[in-house]
Amino acid sequence: MLAINDTMEENLREKYQPIIGLEVHAQLLTESKMFASDSTEYGTLPNTNISVITLGHPGTLPKANLKAVDYAIKMGLATNCQITRQNIFARKNYFYPDLPKGYQITQDKTPICREGYVYIQTSQGEKRIGITRIHMEEDAGKSMHLAGETESLIDLNRAGVPLIEIVSEPDIHTSEEAYNYLTEIKKLVRYLDICDGNMEEGSLRCDANVSVMLKGAEKFGTKVEVKNMNSFRNVQRAIDYEIERQIEMLERGETIESETRGFDAVTGTTSGQRSKETMNDYRYFPEPDLTPVFVSEEMLTTIKAEMPPLPHELYERFTKNYQLPDYDAGVLTDQKEIALYFDDLCQYTTNYKAASNWIMGPVKSFINELALPVSEFPLQPQQLADLIGLVDAGKVNHTAASRNIFPQLIQNPTKTALQVAEELNLIQESDDTQLQGFIDQVLAGNPKKVVEYKAGKTALVGMFMGEIMKLTKGKADPKTVNKLLQESLKKV
Repeated sequence: MLAINDTMEENLREKYQPIIGLEVHAQLLTESKMFASDSTEYGTLPNTNISVITLGHPGTLPKANLKAVDYAIKMGLATNCQITRQNIFARKNYFYPDLPKGYQITQDKTPICREGYVYIQTSQGEKRIGITRIHMEEDAGKSMHLAGETESLIDLNRAGVPLIEIVSEPDIHTSEEAYNYLTEIKKLVRYLDICDGNMEEGSLRCDANVSVMLKGAEKFGTKVEVKNMNSFRNVQRAIDYEIERQIEMLERGETIESETRGFDAVTGTTSGQRSKETMNDYRYFPEPDLTPVFVSEEMLTTIKAEMPPLPHELYERFTKNYQLPDYDAGVLTDQKEIALYFDDLCQYTTNYKAASNWIMGPVKSFINELALPVSEFPLQPQQLADLIGLVDAGKVNHTAASRNIFPQLIQNPTKTALQVAEELNLIQESDDTQLQGFIDQVLAGNPKKVVEYKAGKTALVGMFMGEIMKLTKGKADPKTVNKLLQESLKKV
C-alpha cells in the first residue's frame, strides 16, 4: 500500500465514488433442513445431523421445507419485496468439497422475493437501500483445516440447512452505510424470528462487493468480492481497506481484477483467493427432482397476518406518536421484546419520555446484569407505569423510586408501587401548611444566611433546601418546597 498522508488521502477519496453491494446469507430457524428431515440443531457432534438425502445417495429425492418458504416470504414482506408466485429450484454446478451431491440446490431465475427496499439511518439522515432479490437455497457443510495436518476434516451437519440470500442493490457508498444496513437486516430477521442473527456462529454471513469509480463517471468500476468477515465491524474494516486499495491502484495506473478476496481480521487487510467466476461458470439448470412451489393468495394472507410490528414501523410510532428523540427510538427498537414492552407501557402512561428513560436505564440494567430475556422481567408494564405515576404525582422523588422502590418491586412483584412506597415510608410530604412550618423554622434559624441571600447570594437557596429536606427526612416534595421557599424568601 502507498504511504499517503491524511490530507492527500482525503483529496483522493473525494475524486472517487465507492459502490458497494452486500450479499447476506441468513440461516433459517427451522427444525429440519431445506430438503431433508435431518435436524438443524447447532453444536451437535460432527456428522450426526445427516441422512442418505444429505449425503446425496443415488435414488434419494429432496422435498422442499415449507416452513423455510414461509420464512423467506416473511423476509420479503418485511423488505417491501414482490413475492414470486411460482418458484422453481435450480442446480448450481459449482464444486463444494463439503456438499456431497457436488452441486447446490438454489433459486436462479425465480427468486422468491424481488425488487424490495429497506430504510437505514445514517449521519446524513434516512436513506433507502434497494433489495435486488431474496432467494432460498441450502447451506454447505464445514471443512476444517487443522494446523500442521495434511488432511482436512469435513462436518456435514450444516449441509442442507436452509438459507435465504439477501442481495442488495449497489446503493451503499460508505462502510458506515454498510454497517447500518447489516444492523437493519439483523433486526428484521430477529423481529421475524426466522434467524438468530449470530455472525460468530455463522448463522448470519455477509459478502461485500466493492468497486470505485470516478465521480461523475457513468460506468461502475471492476468489483471485487470480499469474504471471511465474522462481525459487522470487520465488514466495515474490510470495505474501508478495499476502497483505499482500489483507489491507490487506480492512481498508479494499475488494472483491478475481478476476484474473490479474503479478509484477515488480525492485519485488517484483504488478499486474493481466486479469480471471480461469472454466472456462466455456475451452469445453472432447473432441478428435475423438485416440483415448483406455488404461493397462493391464501398462503400469503395467512403469512401477512402473522407478521409482527417491524422496527421501522415502531421507530415511526415512537418518534411521531410518542414524540421521542431519534436516539431513544433507535435504542428501544434495537430488540423486538424491548420495543414491544415499551409500546405496552405507553398504554398505561402518557409520560412517554419518562417511560423511555426507565426502559433504557433501570430496566435494561437489570435484565443485562442477569442476562435475562425481557419475557422474564418480573414487572408488568402497568406496574412500571404506576411507579412512573407516583413520581409524576410528586408522591415520591425519582431517586427514591429508582434506588428503593424499583428493587423492592422486583423482589415483590405481586405488590403495587404505592404499597412498597408506603412500606418504605417514602411518600413525600406535600401538604403546604406542614411544609411551610419547616420552611419558617429553617429561615428563622439562619437569619444571617437570609440576609446574604437577599444581598445577592442566591446560591444559598440550595443550602435552605438541604436543611428543609433534613427536617422532613427527605419526604418533602422538592417542587412544592422550592415554590414555597421562593415565596417565603420574597416576604422576609
